Amino acid sequence: MPIVEFGSKVFTVDQEGHLLRFNDWDPEWVEYVRTAQRIPVLTHEHWKLIGILQEYYKKHGEPPLVRTLSRETGFKMKHIFELFPAGPGKGACKIAGLPKPKGCV
Repeated sequence: MPIVEFGSKVFTVDQEGHLLRFNDWDPEWVEYVRTAQRIPVLTHEHWKLIGILQEYYKKHGEPPLVRTLSRETGFKMKHIFELFPAGPGKGACKIAGLPKPKGCV
């Protein structure tokens, strides 16, 4: 299995770089993904989206569809892509410590 070393941590990831274990998510993971995705700073809106992703995942065992994420956050799709240029699946779900959503290319 691939690993990512960042700071003082070692993270086990899948082939696309998503955490294999949600419980491994921590501030160092967030910093690693933020840096890799070239997001200068995480704003309140980033954290709102991350929180909603994690809550949904804990409740349903999978990441939400993009439409659900848009409805739950109140953010238009365009704004979600502005916050996470890599997209909701490859960007937001990754930074939130979630697996890549099914159907995400």
